[in-house]
Amino acid sequence: MWRYFVPVAVLAVLAAFFYGGLGLNPSKVTPPLVGKPVPEFSSPTVRDAAVNIGSADLKGQVALVNAWGTWCVECRHEHAFLLEVARTGVPIYGLNFNDDRAKAVAWLDELGDPYVTSAFDAEGRVAIDWGVYGAPETFLIGRDGTILHKHISPLTPAVWRHDFTPLIQRECGTVPCPRIDRE
Repeated sequence: MWRYFVPVAVLAVLAAFFYGGLGLNPSKVTPPLVGKPVPEFSSPTVRDAAVNIGSADLKGQVALVNAWGTWCVECRHEHAFLLEVARTGVPIYGLNFNDDRAKAVAWLDELGDPYVTSAFDAEGRVAIDWGVYGAPETFLIGRDGTILHKHISPLTPAVWRHDFTPLIQRECGTVPCPRIDRE
């Protein structure tokens, strides 16, 4: 009798874990860098290899960092909305990774450039430090250089209103901040 009890008990415990997992939302996993300072980096920019952009440039303002690539189909879908966000005054810094510099410059010239500047990360080393899994991914950075939020997938008006706007308003408080509405 006991020899049947152990396998049934193990099966019941496994079933309970699997059943509990069904109720979890996999898109609500908190990324490990949220609440931590931006990773230290310094990279040449997409448009000028002699000019660097780095983590120090992100401090002192509320800003976005958007990981993108010309090879990314969803980045093209997101691009028009990034141009809208940039027009509101929210500074957006790009992280172009695993890409070709000439293609990246041509992309920005053709579609418009929503970025204050874009870091060029040809081998994806900076992207790895940021915990980027793919593209597009967008990070909200606080004035103190802390990552406040990470969004994986294209940025949309609904995501902007629901996830980013409240955090930007909370971060700014009474300090002048970019206009975040989309009028």
